[in-house]
Amino acid sequence: MEPFPTLPGNVAGFDVLSDDELVERVKHLAACERRASVALIRSLVEFDSRQLYLREGCSSLFTYCTHVLHLSEGSAYNRIETARAARRYPEVLEALERGDLTLTAVRLLAPQLTSANYAEVLAAARHRSKQGIQELIASLNPRPEAATIIRRVATQPSKDDPTPILAAAPELETSLPMNTAPISSAGENVAATPAPQFRAAVLTPLAPARYKLQVTLTLETHEKLRRAQALARHMLPSGDVGSILDRALTLLIDHLERRRFARVASPRPSPGESTASGRHISATVRRAVWQRDEGRCAFVGRTGRCRETAFLEFHHVAPYATGGAATADNIQLRCRAHNQYEARLFFGDTLVREQSEVWVEHTPSDRSSEAAPQTLEAPPR
Repeated sequence: MEPFPTLPGNVAGFDVLSDDELVERVKHLAACERRASVALIRSLVEFDSRQLYLREGCSSLFTYCTHVLHLSEGSAYNRIETARAARRYPEVLEALERGDLTLTAVRLLAPQLTSANYAEVLAAARHRSKQGIQELIASLNPRPEAATIIRRVATQPSKDDPTPILAAAPELETSLPMNTAPISSAGENVAATPAPQFRAAVLTPLAPARYKLQVTLTLETHEKLRRAQALARHMLPSGDVGSILDRALTLLIDHLERRRFARVASPRPSPGESTASGRHISATVRRAVWQRDEGRCAFVGRTGRCRETAFLEFHHVAPYATGGAATADNIQLRCRAHNQYEARLFFGDTLVREQSEVWVEHTPSDRSSEAAPQTLEAPPR
């Protein structure tokens, strides 16, 4: 196996590399790490088949990996599952070494692989994110749609109550399409307590184009949901929450796109771009830029275009401070990180940092507001 590259001294030696050299070194080290992981997994395949962990005083390969090799539980589980999949399908290791698959991807896919489908599945999983892998699994093994259920969560269980925090009491479980059931006195005490530290929403693919959403709601949000359900009965007699959520999100997206990017069905005539002056970006330009850049950061780096679609801001290609006009030809979408990055390249880190502090202090939290600045560029020197 190729030896790992070394630098003189310690890690601090990286600061002597140029930007291009550091980029290449990072890529090389990532490839070395993949090769080292594959070498470890190859050894675990044989180690597991010989059951050498028994001789070493461990009852299982997992125990050996966590207690002797000192891997984390997650790392050990990923590597063991990958090793057992690679024993059946050696192509898994080749995909790992190329970077086509991650250990997590192989661990998730392993139960779905068969001698008839493994080549096709591994090819379909190439370079997919964890969410993409879960969607692929859902297409291979569709699950039935999840029932719509709402549960009241406990926030202050008594000392004698063995129910974990955030676990739902079975008697308080109700199906949303049904009418709201009266709440018991025990449930009222729970509702009166402060809102808990909610878990993050969980989105799980069940089948092609079908997802299960699990989220914790506040009392106020639950009441809004019930109210929307009641008002929509004439259109949705079943009160299906998925349909209500779809309608609500459609209206919210429409509102946000109108507000931030001036998206309208029939735009009013506006003066030509030649009249654009000042920092203000007209609705016509915002609308044209949003459509042209497809609602995505338009920064193009050495490995391709940025994929970010959140925290988008309007960016002057030729900075306003140097006379750049607010025209569609000179305005592009940037995610916040790339907007700041390009500002630093042009103005320098110190000036941009000072401007960012002013931004936080004097502008509203909603950057989509018409009153808020629409770029993060520094003022003229």
